[in-house]
Amino acid sequence: MTDDSLPRDLVVRGIALEDAMAVAELCGQLGYPASDAEIVERIKDLLTRAGDQVAYVACLGDEVVGWLEVSIVHHLQSAPYALIGGLVVRDGVRSLGVGRRLCAEVEEWSRGKGMGVLRVSSRMTRKDAHRFYLRNGFLQTKTSAVFEKVLS
Repeated sequence: MTDDSLPRDLVVRGIALEDAMAVAELCGQLGYPASDAEIVERIKDLLTRAGDQVAYVACLGDEVVGWLEVSIVHHLQSAPYALIGGLVVRDGVRSLGVGRRLCAEVEEWSRGKGMGVLRVSSRMTRKDAHRFYLRNGFLQTKTSAVFEKVLS
């Protein structure tokens, strides 16, 4: 994909173990702090599921400035769909097209997997993220509450 509005040195590629430190820092910016070691293990695990899950990093030069993770979700009640599990762009680099470029990569991957729907959920307080998704062709289809039970 080419887009004249993107930084010329922006490269999007598959995630690698060497990206763990930058990815961990970006997880913190997203509100989900994790250690470098935790992210290394998560990347290792993700790479074993390449058929149904992938993560991309966006780099400006040698610096990882964003990442996006997507997986195929299977439920009895609905056709499979692609679900963005996380998307973050580094503070100070937002609004330059990095998130849009990451989404385009994931849309292409999802179509290649035969998916007709790409879905994302976003916390109600993330108004900037909601505007981003709406500007990029996503439609808000419902509002939900999330319930969780800690099992440990």
